[in-house]
Amino acid sequence: MKRKIISIDESLCNGCSLCVEGCHEGALQMIDGKARLVSELYCDGLGACIGECPVGAITIEEREAEPYDEYAVMERISAKGEKTIVAHLKHLKDHNETNYLSQAFEYIKKHQLDIDISAIEQPKTKSSCGCLGSMSQSFASSFASKASISPSPTQSQLTHWPIQLHLLNPMSEHFLGADVLLAADCTAFAYPDFHTKLLKNKKLAIGCPKLDSNKEVYIDKIATMIDAANINTLTVVIMQVPCCNGLTQLAKIAVEKAECKIPIKQIVIGLKGEIMNEKWL
Repeated sequence: MKRKIISIDESLCNGCSLCVEGCHEGALQMIDGKARLVSELYCDGLGACIGECPVGAITIEEREAEPYDEYAVMERISAKGEKTIVAHLKHLKDHNETNYLSQAFEYIKKHQLDIDISAIEQPKTKSSCGCLGSMSQSFASSFASKASISPSPTQSQLTHWPIQLHLLNPMSEHFLGADVLLAADCTAFAYPDFHTKLLKNKKLAIGCPKLDSNKEVYIDKIATMIDAANINTLTVVIMQVPCCNGLTQLAKIAVEKAECKIPIKQIVIGLKGEIMNEKWL
């Protein structure tokens, strides 16, 4: 995917290592006397390291790069101790990255880290994009607590939020090793048993191949799910209308682009709400 990420001019770098010390996320290391970006996953593109560089060797550019992964960052820095974690949280707060900050707090809570975060206000509702509903959430624990109860026909099988492909993070823990259901927007309205027959035991992403813009992002995110999140299978659910075939085509392109190859299933829903056909591609 295309995003902002740092660039280092090695001809200017004097090897002072101040930028490495200033990068709490661990994206930079000193190698052969020069600062090097060692992982795109850990670089948030906010440029905290720029202010540490005394010779102006670091800039921010926009290019194709792996998506930043807050969970991977927290996993990496948790062993470095409380001061590093708090510095990272303050860094996110200072740049108003409330979505990533929410993910960091979620990680701290989930792993029961003994961190004093009293000085850092936890995000309430808004995410970094200003949308009230794009904050990453997982509902898996609530389903686990009801494992012994037979699901009613109306019980939701949704395990996470957000679900719109433009909003979700393809490296969120929801998708790690998962079976993914990529559904055209209209399918859940047309097919009455969407949750019980199609969504159960799968992780959901939705999109409209006709009305959504910038569908190249969809290809990049699906490819990231395949290679980085290591999803098992991809099931594409579309309506029996010509424009909906575009979603299947996007999925095929993403699989071709990805290094790993996974099976794709296509399910076509008729306009009257019945499954017209179902096949592996």
